[in-house]
Amino acid sequence: MDLHSTYPAIADLRARARRRIPKFVWEYLDSATGSEATKHRNRAGLDRVGLMPSILHGEFTPDLSCTLLGRDLPLPFGIAPVGMSGLMWPDAEGHLARAAARAGIPYTLSTVASQSPEDVAPHLGTEAWFQMYPPRDEEIRRDMLSRAKAAGFSTLVLTVDVPVASRRERQTRSGLTQPPRLTPRLLAQVATRPAWAIGMAQRGMPRMRGLEKYTPKTTTALSSTQHAGYLLRTSPDRDYVSWLRDAWEGPLVIKGVLRAEDAEPLEKRGVDALWVSNHAGRQFDAAPASIEALPQIRAATKLPLIFDSGVEGGLDILRARALGADFVMLGRAFHYALAALGPAGIDHLTDILRRDLEANMGQLGAATLNDLPAPFVLD
Repeated sequence: MDLHSTYPAIADLRARARRRIPKFVWEYLDSATGSEATKHRNRAGLDRVGLMPSILHGEFTPDLSCTLLGRDLPLPFGIAPVGMSGLMWPDAEGHLARAAARAGIPYTLSTVASQSPEDVAPHLGTEAWFQMYPPRDEEIRRDMLSRAKAAGFSTLVLTVDVPVASRRERQTRSGLTQPPRLTPRLLAQVATRPAWAIGMAQRGMPRMRGLEKYTPKTTTALSSTQHAGYLLRTSPDRDYVSWLRDAWEGPLVIKGVLRAEDAEPLEKRGVDALWVSNHAGRQFDAAPASIEALPQIRAATKLPLIFDSGVEGGLDILRARALGADFVMLGRAFHYALAALGPAGIDHLTDILRRDLEANMGQLGAATLNDLPAPFVLD
């Protein structure tokens, strides 16, 4: 079957994913917080970014390669961290890591993934990133860094936009707990999703394996917005960033930047890149669209900028590049793809994005990612 004829866009993968996974899993993946206004602003903000087409450039094949953190990459996008990926599909982290290695793009493992750094180590490519939620305890912190380094992760991403747990009302209403407990209500949902159910029966329900070393064994199910990861972490300050810079040998990225004035202090602490993100609308419902914050941050720093939140195709990647991003990450989209089509969905999404980039760069007359026209605001 030609997947492009049936699932030519992320929207198609999203729709199929919704039909393939239980409702409580869908709510975890797809929801934001509050009224989800920030999530919707992300989409609306991207739609307002115009790029003027250009004609009479003759035949050419666009070059999609880019450079990030001193590395030459074949594509300008990678896989963002998503907590408990294994809830979306069995062995999700393994599938994502292997697909990223095949494509030569970054894969970012979350601190609260359902597999540990040691679990995914055999599957990592050269672009392996580890996302850290900041542990309060220094011994845990050092051990976590040591484990990530030993497993083969080369880049550290500190997420700073979760000083407290968000409420995520849709997720809470779904009945999901950590670790997941299959109540009669949730079992009824599982019964209607046989492919997901069979996979989970074979592998077992996911849990946060990377944190089990640091947490006492308990039979108590916690709210999915107050899980063990929250119990270990602290709200970091700038001194915490300095500590990490001294402790980690390799690129250090700060994720969750929306204010331009935060760029200079982070530069002074030796970070290597900033990740412009509003956590895809999952943390704070009065935040601006990430794409709206991007130009001001670009003007404030020469550090590489990574961008996420609301990206739904290659055109959105070009919009972010035109506004100053050096690289773009997608989280939900890769999990839609995996839930929709299993492991084949990840490679298919990578190909969707590649084809979309090439088609739109052809319309723009852009032979390389550095040839994009200046963006403008669409009414």
